[in-house]
Amino acid sequence: MKDREETSARLKGIFNITMTPFAKDGALDKAGLARNVERVISAGYDGVLIGGTYGEFPTMNVAERADVFTHVMDVIGDRIPAMLCSAGADPRDVSELTRLAGDLGGVPMVTAPYVSEITDEQIVDFFRDVAPLSKTGIIIYNAPGIGITLSPALIDRLADIDGMVGLKQGDLNPTAIDRIAHDMRGRVKTFCASDLAFLGPVMAGFDGFSSTNSGALPELILATYRALEQGDARTARELHALWYDFRSLARIHGQPQLVKAAMNMRGFDGGSVRLPLRDIPGAAQSKLRAVLEGLSEDTRAGFKLAD
Repeated sequence: MKDREETSARLKGIFNITMTPFAKDGALDKAGLARNVERVISAGYDGVLIGGTYGEFPTMNVAERADVFTHVMDVIGDRIPAMLCSAGADPRDVSELTRLAGDLGGVPMVTAPYVSEITDEQIVDFFRDVAPLSKTGIIIYNAPGIGITLSPALIDRLADIDGMVGLKQGDLNPTAIDRIAHDMRGRVKTFCASDLAFLGPVMAGFDGFSSTNSGALPELILATYRALEQGDARTARELHALWYDFRSLARIHGQPQLVKAAMNMRGFDGGSVRLPLRDIPGAAQSKLRAVLEGLSEDTRAGFKLAD
């Protein structure tokens, strides 16, 4: 993407939150990362999200994150839009990665700096500072899981800053979703940050959602979204219900951990998680395999489990 206008036009639909595969010793598997990106492009995903919280960016240094951005954009070219997470606690790191993301043709995704006792005014000033750094615009990332929840009122203020093109909304409180769906319409593109509960936000008017679990279940989650996109809410609801047992395990063991294990079982490039996370233990692996085997026996899931 070359500018904000193109970003706004192309920023919609289902985005795969791409797993960053690591070896057991923590080394980055760049070839596996490229294959993960190519898989979802071939499947028909609208875009990818690289280096997000479930892409384990907090365990990577700035040089590694920049390398991931550059590698992925070399793989993608201009085929699909890419959100490149440039979030961080240190504004110097955020500035460096935000500028790089825009220069590469991706769109940077920025959280409020997760430091203690930061005020709303300081958050607004921070976004004003980073906004000019990206020629493709900025996605506001509301990420309660890493420290700060942006209120709808604060998001409304941030959306008025020149350069804001999108919002990835991680606070799934129904009242917040309802207000944001109304207030952001026509201003910035809105994305639900969770595939565990995306049906409501998308039906409320969100422009799309990002999916971690699509790394493991790309066929099923894509089919669910396409049904909803075509107005077939009943089919979308039924397909979403199919993988409830998978979601239950994800809530217990963590999404990066469970998704990577499931990807490995399917012959994909899940790899390992980096410390302080731990790969899921043997008993959980057995439960996961049973869930995947059950899913693969239902033709609606759209896949067969590799031996």
